[in-house]
Amino acid sequence: MKTIIKKTLMALVCLVTFQTAAMADNDKPVNVNQLPATAQQVIKGSFAGKKVALAKVESGLIDKSYDVIFTTGEKIEFDRSGNWTEIDCKRSEVPAKLVPTQIKNYVNTNYSGNKILKIEKDRNEYEINLSNGVEVKFNKNFMVIDID
Repeated sequence: MKTIIKKTLMALVCLVTFQTAAMADNDKPVNVNQLPATAQQVIKGSFAGKKVALAKVESGLIDKSYDVIFTTGEKIEFDRSGNWTEIDCKRSEVPAKLVPTQIKNYVNTNYSGNKILKIEKDRNEYEINLSNGVEVKFNKNFMVIDID
């Protein structure tokens, strides 16, 4: 009896694992006008004139996110509501109006002449990559918590 229960339980675990793996990588191309309105406003306001090479929705088991890649190589990631979570401009500068004022002020004071090439945010932190190769992490109150 215990062997049957163990086999059944193992089969269920394998099935759930397989379905989770299959659902976790569910990327689908979309049109820019299918993105949340907030994401569309960021693109129109801060990346006007740039051509979108690919827009896609990534549907995970629990959450959904969007990626937009421009023909220039720049990339923006948005959460399910259309709020940006990562902006990677490769060699060009992240649009200034998307960078919190406290971070801009810190960079201007401590790394004058450097550009912010990438910025990421989550609930508790911001991380920026500068043109001189330095990475700076801030907590949600914009206090520096790490420098690489």
